[in-house]
Amino acid sequence: MEVIVKIGQFLLSLSILVVLHELGHFTFAKLFKTRVEKFYMFFDPGFSLFKFKKGETEYGIGWLPLGGYVKISGMIDESMDKEQMKLPPEPYEFRSKPAWQRLLIMVGGVLVNFVLAFVIYVAVLYTWGEQYLPAENVKYGVVCDSLAESIGLQDGDKIVALDNQKVKKFNDIVPDILLNSPKSIQFIRNNEQLSVDIPSSFVPALLEKSSKGFSLSPVFDIRYPYSAISIGKVLKESPASEAGILKGDKIVSIDSVGFSYYDQFQTFLQSKKSQSILVQLNRDGKSEQVQLTVGDDGKIGFYPQIESGLFEYETLEYTFVESIPAGFNKGIDKLGSYLKQFKLIFSSETKAYKSIGGFITIGNIFPGVWNWEAFWNLTAFLSIILAIMNILPIPALDGGHVMFLMYEIITGRKPGDKFMEYAQITGMVLLFGLLIFANGNDVVKWISNMK
Repeated sequence: MEVIVKIGQFLLSLSILVVLHELGHFTFAKLFKTRVEKFYMFFDPGFSLFKFKKGETEYGIGWLPLGGYVKISGMIDESMDKEQMKLPPEPYEFRSKPAWQRLLIMVGGVLVNFVLAFVIYVAVLYTWGEQYLPAENVKYGVVCDSLAESIGLQDGDKIVALDNQKVKKFNDIVPDILLNSPKSIQFIRNNEQLSVDIPSSFVPALLEKSSKGFSLSPVFDIRYPYSAISIGKVLKESPASEAGILKGDKIVSIDSVGFSYYDQFQTFLQSKKSQSILVQLNRDGKSEQVQLTVGDDGKIGFYPQIESGLFEYETLEYTFVESIPAGFNKGIDKLGSYLKQFKLIFSSETKAYKSIGGFITIGNIFPGVWNWEAFWNLTAFLSIILAIMNILPIPALDGGHVMFLMYEIITGRKPGDKFMEYAQITGMVLLFGLLIFANGNDVVKWISNMK
């Protein structure tokens, strides 16, 4: 069911972004009296799922959800309609319009994506506000993986600063390390503030680890007291289910061993892979005992349920007027953080290109339950990504057309149709290569996760 919900959110988000992006091109084309022959959500090689014609434009839905397109008369685009280009130009064609009008038609989609992102952030902040966990309120410290331990961090450390700059939001710690390259981490251990250096090998190692999965490795996560954990959903045909463990039960001890923190419980189970254990339960105030065999993955098959109100979150609420600058600033911050990621992707040291993902990776960022706040936040961020990717100066993308139009405006010379045709083909080959690479990474991750 979680997979279906993720796919549903991803397709709805993609549909919204594609339609509005293409509407940006369409609107400017119509404004300058340029004929639009087709307006399609998703691509339709061979056939379409649905179509109708109104006026001079055919509207439809394709079967291949890789994007969408508007076919504008007199323009060399992905349709590669070379026959039309052999005929004398008509006044309603793209090639007959002044360069500045063609430029606005080409950047229309990107402009809409940027505006859409800012509008969504304004609406989200006005509707839900902004909730976050202050780093100083992570009162039990963090749980460290082996990578965090390798630089000197330990379970229970409370991270307070990066490069002696106070950390405000706990969830910003890892992105800050990745994007802003701090040199040190300050933390509290046993009531004493200490510091560790972040070696240059840390970010590449983090990205290498994350390239093997569909999400960024937490490196260090929130530490939960064991007393605040009870049994949530019990998985079918799992050791817990077969032993009769129920939702709401609390595991008191295993083989007479108790735990102070949930991560200690997880570590203990990992040491008991494929072994029989005696589980002491508390069920509605009564003591129960069950015998079961731990799975070969070191788990017994349940989702933990965390006691509510365990941590004190901060909530910022906005009036409509306040939400406008706040939403704009949030959009600028997201735009800046995404641009910084290009530094990682093109760095030979980080090898971040291994972390590039395709549709599975993108779909996996949506939550497994339908959450409108998360949906709109992710849609706004994807709108920014779509805008940036489309404005890159690559032939076949909007940015490629903009690059050639800028050349024409500056030099007064229009690139030849034959050159534009070859540039379009080259760009399409590059894009399909990137598409294959990204989704190939997803397949490799999926296979490695199956092992």
